[in-house]
Amino acid sequence: MDEYTALARQTVETYAKTGKAIPAPQNLPKDFYRARKGVFVTIYKNEGGEKNLRGCVGTFAPTKDDIAQEIIQNAIFASQEDNRFSPITADELGDLSYEVSQLEPPEQIYSHADLDTKRYGVIVKTTDGRCGLLLPDIEGVDSPLYQIEIAARKGGIDIEREEHSLFRFSVTKYKETQSK
Repeated sequence: MDEYTALARQTVETYAKTGKAIPAPQNLPKDFYRARKGVFVTIYKNEGGEKNLRGCVGTFAPTKDDIAQEIIQNAIFASQEDNRFSPITADELGDLSYEVSQLEPPEQIYSHADLDTKRYGVIVKTTDGRCGLLLPDIEGVDSPLYQIEIAARKGGIDIEREEHSLFRFSVTKYKETQSK
């Protein structure tokens, strides 16, 4: 297990058992304390050989002082505040696996032709500040237009009627190969 998913796992397990956030461990690689990036934490529940989404929350731009704090915050939010799911409980912990996506800064694009669903995530943003985001390489998302449609829907944006801008970003994904 890499340090990214290990930190997400440690955060969720501690929070589910105690209701408290962990402090950033002091033994992580230096980049965890020096760099600031957006991070998404995705949690899957392994049920009968199937890997089902259990929570996913993140930030496309950094909101904390470093990557370690960003992972801790988003792991708690993904496990407790993703409104699509009930909060994760201690009895589920053994069935969970984790993925951490570290985002590169978004760049504006002007056409869906500038997207590759496997390589880039997309942000759809309106002038009033609403936005929707979809990470890259999502199962079942095979076309840039579908990727844009999903991101817009997540942001409550009608891309046929509302003026909007498109941004793409790349990620580095860290995945657990199997649950604990």
